[in-house]
Amino acid sequence: EVELVESGGDLVQPGGSLRLSCAASGFAFSKYNMAWVRQAPGKELEWISGITRYGDSEYADSVKGRFTISRDNAKNTTYLQMNSLKPDDTAMYHCTARRDGYGGHWSRLEYNHWGQGVQVTVSS
Repeated sequence: EVELVESGGDLVQPGGSLRLSCAASGFAFSKYNMAWVRQAPGKELEWISGITRYGDSEYADSVKGRFTISRDNAKNTTYLQMNSLKPDDTAMYHCTARRDGYGGHWSRLEYNHWGQGVQVTVSS
């Protein structure tokens, strides 16, 4: 059974940092490209970052320079380091996975697997 389990969400003050983790199981993690997608209250899903199986990363403009995606294939885990957090970053954050070669650009939200999500709230 495929599972993507996110952790690390919390309430943090503006300007603070968090690191999200996504533990994957049930598929060949090292052969998949991984991404983070978020959904703020009342808004649509928004892709924010992706990392290929080869370690190449890409970011949405809204988080570029503040967030860093990484992966540890030995631990089947993807991370999202979030710095300089803003209230606009408040959202449910989902980890996603897709087979290499599947789908178009990350922002098309074409993924094979989704996690349940973890809540990040940025507020003073």
